[in-house]
Amino acid sequence: MTVHTIDENAPAIARVTTTVHAPLAVVWSLHTDVDSWAAWLPDVDRARLDGPLAPGASFRWLTHGLDITSTVLELVPGRRIVWGGPANGIDGVHVWTFEETDGAVTVHTEESWAGAPVEAQPAELEAALRASLEAWLDHLKAEAERR
Repeated sequence: MTVHTIDENAPAIARVTTTVHAPLAVVWSLHTDVDSWAAWLPDVDRARLDGPLAPGASFRWLTHGLDITSTVLELVPGRRIVWGGPANGIDGVHVWTFEETDGAVTVHTEESWAGAPVEAQPAELEAALRASLEAWLDHLKAEAERR
């Protein structure tokens, strides 16, 4: 199996981690149920997975006015999911890892953005990327702990 990573040379990179006090099964199923994202992620207007969640599968989602098609690059159930793809001239790679310890789950996410729009405004887009990831983790934590 190929292990996919972010583009360490990209002009915008963000890494964020949180601890969720909920069972891994709850956190994982919430995060990987793409079709339900819009119900608990305010920044996602809609999301739809085409077929089963597996490497090579794609999903379309609308967030921050961007209509994005992402492709699952790697999937280790309960542990790791990586997706990526181009959107509006930005090539993104998004890695998520999940580790359960003592009844809590550490969720780590990192994402890279490359492409002309990012090269034109690297600091601004890196800040936007970081804020987006922080918000995603905040909502994932709140929803998983609520359940």
